[in-house]
Amino acid sequence: MTTPFDILEVDHVVFRVRDIERSIAFYRDVLGCPVERENEAFGLYHLRVGRAMIDLVTLDGKLGQAGGVGPGEEGRNVDHICVDVEPFDEAAIRDHLAKHGIEVSDSGERFGAHGMGPSIYIQDPDGNTIELKGIRKG
Repeated sequence: MTTPFDILEVDHVVFRVRDIERSIAFYRDVLGCPVERENEAFGLYHLRVGRAMIDLVTLDGKLGQAGGVGPGEEGRNVDHICVDVEPFDEAAIRDHLAKHGIEVSDSGERFGAHGMGPSIYIQDPDGNTIELKGIRKG
């Protein structure tokens, strides 16, 4: 069965977070995702990640309350998201992450939307797994 449309790319991912300031600092300062919009009435914060967005919602905000138990050991909201990064200099990336106290949990060659490439896994302050993936040239 064919669809009347083609999916182009991920538009946005929404994470429910326990500590909005800590989460904004992680995505903004560690990963370089600037805050593009804030809607405090909804507890909703939009961060730019290339052409896509990561939205963060507070657990006590209008949107976050609808999700039940918050993120934690028994309440994961997402398995992981993957963002393509370029250049993929693993040593430089690890050094940058270490300066922010972020540990790499796993690394290796993985398949993604742009084929095989190197990747590393890290976690944000709420335990959401973020895959930073390089694109294999050639």
